Amino acid sequence: MSSYSEQDLQSFLDQQLQFFPEPVAETLEEAEYFLEDCMAIVCKNKKEVKQYFEEEGVDICGMSDEELLEQPEVFPLERGRYLIVEA
Repeated sequence: MSSYSEQDLQSFLDQQLQFFPEPVAETLEEAEYFLEDCMAIVCKNKKEVKQYFEEEGVDICGMSDEELLEQPEVFPLERGRYLIVEA
């Protein structure tokens, strides 16, 4: 079983066009496969999002938390969590 809940997958399906020019998945199963394939991660809060980018070596110096969370690869989920998709 993956680490993505059905609600996480649905949120990705609903928001995928913020990052991709056309849909990459149409069903929950396709969304789960796609997210697993590109090793998308779920962060439990914005602090983990910032930590993820820092660990990946992304230059986020000078970016506010709001700017960081507005990046197209960051998808807001329920309960203040975030999905980060690397494609």
